[in-house]
Amino acid sequence: MFMKETQKKYFGTDGIRNRVGSGMIRPDQILKLGWATGKVMKARGESKVMIGKDTRISGYMFESALEAGFIAAGIDVMLLGPMPTPAVAYLTQTFHADAGIVISASHNPHHDNGIKFFSSQGKKISDSIELEVEAAFEEDIEVVPSEQLGKAKRIEDAAGRYIEFCKSTYSAQAKLDGYKVVLDCSNGATYHIAPHVFEELGAEVVSIGVNPNGININHECGATHVEALQAEVVKQRANLGIAFDGDGDRVIMVDEFGKVVDGDLILYILAMHSGLEVKGVVGTVMSNLGVENALRDKGVGFERSQVGDRYVMQKLTEQDWKFGAEPSGHVLCLNKTSTGDGIVASLQIMSAIVSTGKSLAELTGEVEFYPQVLKNKRVDNAKKIMGSDVLREAIIQAEQRLGSQGRVLVRASGTEPLIRVMVEGADGVLVETLANELINVVESEIS
Repeated sequence: MFMKETQKKYFGTDGIRNRVGSGMIRPDQILKLGWATGKVMKARGESKVMIGKDTRISGYMFESALEAGFIAAGIDVMLLGPMPTPAVAYLTQTFHADAGIVISASHNPHHDNGIKFFSSQGKKISDSIELEVEAAFEEDIEVVPSEQLGKAKRIEDAAGRYIEFCKSTYSAQAKLDGYKVVLDCSNGATYHIAPHVFEELGAEVVSIGVNPNGININHECGATHVEALQAEVVKQRANLGIAFDGDGDRVIMVDEFGKVVDGDLILYILAMHSGLEVKGVVGTVMSNLGVENALRDKGVGFERSQVGDRYVMQKLTEQDWKFGAEPSGHVLCLNKTSTGDGIVASLQIMSAIVSTGKSLAELTGEVEFYPQVLKNKRVDNAKKIMGSDVLREAIIQAEQRLGSQGRVLVRASGTEPLIRVMVEGADGVLVETLANELINVVESEIS
C-alpha cells in the first residue's frame, strides 16, 4: 500500500511528495490520506483542520480530495486557498485548528506536489502521529453517519491576517521609507502577500514572479533561480532584492551589487543584529566554514545539524536557541514565529539594515567565505551508489588532500533523486578539482 511503501521516502520530514501522474500519488490516495488523518484526529478528540496550498495546478485536485476525506471522517475543514506554508502554520494557531495542512512541493517544479502537516502549535507533527496515520491508511474507509459528517468553509480574510502578522515582526524604529526593494515571489504562494507587506511598511517595491498560472511556479525564478532577481536589482538600482520559493518558507537575498546573500549570511546578520543576546545558532553540515569562524570570533556558538529544517529545529530546541538556517534559505527565527518563514526572516534583515544604517553588503562584509563547490548528479539508486567502496575511498582521499583546511560532504538528497557533492576549503582551485573528481566517480559508478 501507498503509505507503507513510501513512509520513509515521501512521508518523512517534509510530508508526502512526488510527481503528479507518475503512478505514485493519485487523487484517491490523497482522499484516503485525508480520511486516515481525520480518523486519527477524531480518536484524539480533535475536530478541525485547516488546508492551504501553493499555486501549482494540481493543488485544486489535491485540495478537493483532502477535503472529501476529512469530511468523510467527520472533521470540519477550513480552506485558505493559495497561502505560504508559514502562513498556514500561523493561521492554524490563530483559528485554533487542531491541525494544518499545506499542499505544496516547495521549491520543486509544477509537476511535483506534496503535503505537509502541522500541529495545532504550528510545528511539524510528531513521529508518533505519523505512525498512527500510516496505520489508519491501511484500513478500509468507513464514512461516519450523515449527521456526523464534517463541514467545509473558506476563510476569506486569511491573507489580511497574515500580512498584519508579518508586519508586526518588523522591529526597527523607522519604517522602510526611502528603501527600494525588488521582490521575486517565484510565481508561488507569496505573490499576493509579500508585496503588500513591504509596501505597507513604506518600501518602494518592484515585484517579479507574481503572475502564477499553475505551471510557472519556481520556473527560472525565486529562491532556487536568483539570476533574474540579481539582474533586476542592478537594473532598478535597488537597495536589495529578496527571493522566496514556491511556498514561501525559504528566502535568499541579493545585495545592491547583485551579490547573493544566502541562508548562512542571513543567519550571521540575525546573530549580530537581532537586538538579543545570542549565545549560539544552528547551521547544517552544508553551512560555510567562513560563517562558523566569523561567528565564533564574535563569541557566538555554532552547532551543525543534518540537512533539513526539522533537524535545525531539533538542535535549536535542545540548546534553547532562537536562530537557525540552512544555506538554501530555510531560516528559523523562533523569537518571532514557530517555523521557517521567508517573509518574516527577510523583515528581520530589513530591521537590521534600518537600525544600523548599513547596507546589506556592509552587514555581510565581515564574513570571509571559504570557496565552496556544490555539484549534483541525478541517479536512480542513490543508496546503492552511496554504499560504493570506490566512492568511499575517493571521499577519504579528497579529505586527506584538504587536510584541516576544508571539508567534503557527499550525500543523497532527501527530496530529489540526486547525489549531492560539496567540497569546501581555503584553496579554491583544489576545491573545484576535488568536486569534479568526486562527481566523475559518481558518474562512473552509475554506468
